[in-house]
Amino acid sequence: MIVRQREILVPPIQAGSDALGHFARGVEERLPVGAVPLRFAVSKSDGAGFHCEVAAIEGREEPWPRTPESIFRFKRREAENADSFTAVLLVPTGVGAEIGGHAGDAGPVAKLIAAVCDRLITHPNVVNASDINEIPANGLYVEGSVICRLLMGTVGLQPVRSNRLLVILDSHEDRDFVDAAINSVSAARASYGLNCARVVVLDPPIRLAAHYTSAGSAAGNIEGLDRVCRVLDMYRGEYDAVAISSVIDVPPSLHMEYFQSEGRMVNPWGGVEAMLTHAVSSLYDVPSAHSPMLESEDIADLEPGVVDPRMAAEAVSLTFLQCILKGLQRSPRILSGAEAVPHSGTITAADVSCLIIPEGCLGLPTLAALEQGIPVIAVRENRNLMRNNLADLPWQADKFYAAENYWEAAGVIAALKAGITPSSTRRPLQGTNVARLSLRERVSATRSPSRPQPE
Repeated sequence: MIVRQREILVPPIQAGSDALGHFARGVEERLPVGAVPLRFAVSKSDGAGFHCEVAAIEGREEPWPRTPESIFRFKRREAENADSFTAVLLVPTGVGAEIGGHAGDAGPVAKLIAAVCDRLITHPNVVNASDINEIPANGLYVEGSVICRLLMGTVGLQPVRSNRLLVILDSHEDRDFVDAAINSVSAARASYGLNCARVVVLDPPIRLAAHYTSAGSAAGNIEGLDRVCRVLDMYRGEYDAVAISSVIDVPPSLHMEYFQSEGRMVNPWGGVEAMLTHAVSSLYDVPSAHSPMLESEDIADLEPGVVDPRMAAEAVSLTFLQCILKGLQRSPRILSGAEAVPHSGTITAADVSCLIIPEGCLGLPTLAALEQGIPVIAVRENRNLMRNNLADLPWQADKFYAAENYWEAAGVIAALKAGITPSSTRRPLQGTNVARLSLRERVSATRSPSRPQPE
């Protein structure tokens, strides 16, 4: 059983067609029989259609213990809950985002957005910075595929006080790296009270290999997912969240090339990490996160010098593990199926007040927000590899905002939270839309031609 990313072309959508249904059919028709999609994004849209990148589980021979739910399943929310203002902040992994494309360098953005809303939902890529994780006090650390399902209306989130963590480590030719990871777990237990149910050293290890797509985004292949699944099945009652640390195969020269690129090079590790956590969270309905394990002492001994500040957290860490341990400690419980029925304290699509994304990012979160009537704020300054004109989508009035930067996005959020139309704070103010319809014309239009009318 492997996880592989494929590139497919989905034809243009006909006017009036169901966008989600169109993409669901397009993906199903173009993947191998039996493949289970995990991650979907449109890297570019043009006259030929939608150039899509799809990660999927392929080649499973045994029956699924629980049939995976389609990532395109959608349940429309009945109304928006206005009791509190919940913002979802996304920076897709592996697309070379100017802000948030490296090592937790969107953390300050998360704190800014959290300051103007009641609750922030974000994903590991935004705040994971090797040994640093500064998620705001009102923030929820939620794996990317789970946020997709939340916006699609098929799962709920239940905040928790703490989770029991299962930590899965690659076996390694050099025992020092395994020991360092175990010491990281012990440090978390001693310094901030992490509840680690068990550390499992996986032998033979899972194999993650990173590569780039034709669009330049980070992706990869995963072999040995079934071994991770066996561990998760074996200890199913002992844990609430899963942390995985494993080696990611990249050419050794790529490490130094990355650190010397001054932020211009797309982080090669994040894409395949997202594929793995999408698989784990989708199959087991548990919070999950991944950190890379260094390949060798030679890689650990590299001296990249002073690097771009966005990469600095990676340049000073040995295990990269602490950020995911801290994030998963309080990651909310995932409620699906009958459990997802809203009840007190559960966060559902009805509670989502807005979605903030980099410009051009088109995937399930954007499509779900479009269908749910959730306002979307696209930030132009957060440039990335995705080439889509989001303004062309059939948005309802006042549901799509293009912000120049995150400062401006915070202002739009503040206006939405205050219940005012954001454009009312700008000048010039457009004239009021007035429709003139005479009463006589309206009465005439409603008369039935079969019944005589009194003079």
